[in-house]
Amino acid sequence: MSEQRTEQPAWSALALEGVRVERPKVVVKADLLPAISVVSFVALLGIPVGWLWSLLAPPQRMRVMGGDAGELPLQLESWHRFDALAVFLLLGLAAGIAVGLVVWLLRERRGPVILVAAVLGSVVSAWLAMQMGLSFAGGRYAITEPPEVGTVVEAAPVLETGWAVLAQPLTTALVYGMAAIWNSRDDLGRRLG
Repeated sequence: MSEQRTEQPAWSALALEGVRVERPKVVVKADLLPAISVVSFVALLGIPVGWLWSLLAPPQRMRVMGGDAGELPLQLESWHRFDALAVFLLLGLAAGIAVGLVVWLLRERRGPVILVAAVLGSVVSAWLAMQMGLSFAGGRYAITEPPEVGTVVEAAPVLETGWAVLAQPLTTALVYGMAAIWNSRDDLGRRLG
């Protein structure tokens, strides 16, 4: 009887003569329910992020003009459009770092299924943060009665681009990926099989 030997790559630290090393496989079925939980919990993070953005984003002060002019921003106040976007991006980056680290700490479920769930949850979270933040800010700076001509009013901060939603999921994927690279174990240190 001749035994078939499986050759280990020369670069493998576990390449021993006659020892077969099996790489861990991706666990999908066991990770589906925890992945749904991760998507749900991460998505709910969007509500406090949106509320925090509505508190931190500066309003734009505008002077009420008569006729067709409507409202015109005061000098240098139009820069607050960028400030609102920058605050949202920074909050998204911070949330992405937090999500990536916390999901990495779920040691029993580490792997690509949970990574995809965290990124999906981050997309929903960032979208929810944008929608809720605009809603909270609109309520905070609501004008209850028509202003007189020449009055200075504060307009709610706005987000003029939807691309800001990508900050949180990209940061989540980057942090999780960096943790996986730093770990350098084939099974990512999972405790369960």
